[in-house]
Amino acid sequence: MKAIFNREFKSYFTSMIGPVFVAALVLVTGIYFMVYNMSYGYPYFAYTLSASAIVFVLTVPLLTMRSFSEERHSKTDQLLLTSPVSVTQIVLGKFFSMAAVVAIPCVIFCLCPLIIKSTGTAYFLVDYSTILVYFLIGCAYVAIGMLISAMTESVIIAAVGTIITLLLINLSNGLSQYVPNTAIASLIGCLILLVLLCVIVYVMTKSNAATFGLLIGGAAVLIILYVVKPALFEGLVPGMIENIAFAKVMTSFVSDYVFDVKGVVELISICAACIFLTTQVIQKRRWS
Repeated sequence: MKAIFNREFKSYFTSMIGPVFVAALVLVTGIYFMVYNMSYGYPYFAYTLSASAIVFVLTVPLLTMRSFSEERHSKTDQLLLTSPVSVTQIVLGKFFSMAAVVAIPCVIFCLCPLIIKSTGTAYFLVDYSTILVYFLIGCAYVAIGMLISAMTESVIIAAVGTIITLLLINLSNGLSQYVPNTAIASLIGCLILLVLLCVIVYVMTKSNAATFGLLIGGAAVLIILYVVKPALFEGLVPGMIENIAFAKVMTSFVSDYVFDVKGVVELISICAACIFLTTQVIQKRRWS
């Protein structure tokens, strides 16, 4: 895993991907820092990070789009898949290399609260906690992008798919307000989500039996639950959509000044789940 990590990490800085990623985050966050903290004198750097986190939507796909799709397209992934290294180690090596790139601007951001302190009052606990959450959000986005890259051999599709997915995640908090709260609307929404899950299962397993079994069984369970207790579905889908907005975890730090342990665990769980699913996708291709 260490060899894969070193190879991937170096590749980001022998090309322009790593420098562009770091420069974009530092530039945009630096502009917000100069405006909010230096010009307006706002003492919380956490507010600046919360405003600039949207940049991940465009920068993270730069890191993840080539992680697996390019190697699959050029057939160089066969060298990895036939090596003595396990698939889990391959996936972890690639993930940690991208996480290390995300950590570079976060380390630079650690200087900002010190600069604020030199000019007045600073709140180190809030600011450094927010930097940690900012890094975890970046890692969660990287894990999602890596999973999408593993599911296609097209770099363009991987990049566009990641951008759309991350954009929907960021907009989900607002979009949830336009989703009906009725039980029947939530049932329809759950059925749509079930179909999307079945598509992912089919891409991972290429098994018609498993896919249709999940679809029929899941639909039957949802319909039975709706008939027996429709109250369970009231407001279910809007609540689910609202909860996938990862950036809302920063709200507890920025607005409420509370360390959101549940939110941190959620971000780490998303990373773990996407790493597991990526491993399963690659494992399936290894033996197919």
